[in-house]
Amino acid sequence: MKMHNFGKVAVLLGGRSAEREISLQSGQAVLAALRESNVNAHPFDPAKEPLDELRRQNFDRVFIALHGRFGEDGTVQGALELMEIPYTGSGVMASALAMDKWRTKLIWEAAGIQSPRFMLLNANSDFMAVAENLGLPLIVKPAREGSTIGLSKVHSRQDVAAAYQLAVKHDSLVIAEEFISGKELTAAILGETALPLIRIEVAGDLYDYQAKYVSNDTRYHCPSGLSQSLEESIQKEALSAYQVLGCAGWGRIDLIVDQHNQFYFLEANTSPGMTSHSLVPIAAKAAGISFQELVLKILELTHVG
Repeated sequence: MKMHNFGKVAVLLGGRSAEREISLQSGQAVLAALRESNVNAHPFDPAKEPLDELRRQNFDRVFIALHGRFGEDGTVQGALELMEIPYTGSGVMASALAMDKWRTKLIWEAAGIQSPRFMLLNANSDFMAVAENLGLPLIVKPAREGSTIGLSKVHSRQDVAAAYQLAVKHDSLVIAEEFISGKELTAAILGETALPLIRIEVAGDLYDYQAKYVSNDTRYHCPSGLSQSLEESIQKEALSAYQVLGCAGWGRIDLIVDQHNQFYFLEANTSPGMTSHSLVPIAAKAAGISFQELVLKILELTHVG
């Protein structure tokens, strides 16, 4: 598909989720890249305009640069399909599944894709038994939130309850997860290809919101420094982890590699960050794909329902 055939393109940005500010940055970067390619692209913030304005304003397709709920969870995708407007990224089911870390892990478990052990928490959970079962430290996080919002790394059994209380403020569905010590990596997916892996090096204890968006000390290594055979094995399995959820177009799979080179998949992202410093653009650059080319390729892979 040539870029002059894209028609009038809406870049969905901002939105109503806890990741609104990051989405605004992603959307503005995407918008600038599209306009540099002479695409007839316009910003559209669904927190400020009703979605049916997309049809009224005669948009031909949509680039989704929303993150989190009401953008990455299948809701916007469903509305766009009802309006018969093609959009970027995964469809309704895959978007909803990938946003739900608990159900993602259930599907991966059924498909034989390795992920850290986990337990679903509620207010009546025996938090001491959770720590005994999963070991310490462990991770407690909202199942349907992004950017590590509401996530805690718990070092003592007495702190599991407090971590649950923090997470449940963001989502009624909360999971505890075994902590795997090792190298944190991400596998960007474009079409049916896993791009070069990125190894993430943080100055602190955890790759959390501060490390992702505030700290200047986080380092991203691409090439990852892994052996070629290990990298290729991870890329192949990451693509499987992505496809078994029904994901399409583009996305990102996060994982940990332990000291024995065993790898464990953490979560899938169907609408990752898209600033020039975000992870998917870094991986694309290592594969010889510029940010401008990446944005156009994603738009070419538009989902048509």
